[in-house]
Amino acid sequence: MEVILNKTIDNLGFEGDIVQVKPGYARNFLIPQKMAMSVTTENMARLQQEKEAIKARLERERKEAEGLAGKLSGVTIQIARRVGEENRLFGSVTSADVAAKLAEAGITVERKAILLNDPIKTIGDTKVSIRVGYQMTTDITVQVVPEAVGD
Repeated sequence: MEVILNKTIDNLGFEGDIVQVKPGYARNFLIPQKMAMSVTTENMARLQQEKEAIKARLERERKEAEGLAGKLSGVTIQIARRVGEENRLFGSVTSADVAAKLAEAGITVERKAILLNDPIKTIGDTKVSIRVGYQMTTDITVQVVPEAVGD
């Protein structure tokens, strides 16, 4: 079934794109959530009228993503955690911890945008990817260090 996307959806397409999806996905999720509309002559005419506005909105989103990527590229954050014998961590460092540390530095990133497959469970440096916009990611370095004894 062909639908017109009302908003950009990861792994599917940009706003205004006409994409082919399974009928159940369109009927049960995309159309009720107002993420897409069916391809009809009326909807195609509306799409043609809104083409310039959609193009401007996508360009603005791309520039915002590039700006955030510029702020994040090369950033190193340091997270202190308690360690036991042989420098083993008690617990782990999760995407929520990384998002909180970035917020302290004045950079707001959604926890879901931090692409951390498994929590960090070791001392040292780890590269973490962050999704800053549609099809755009940047890497930061997370340093996990032992917590000072006095803390």
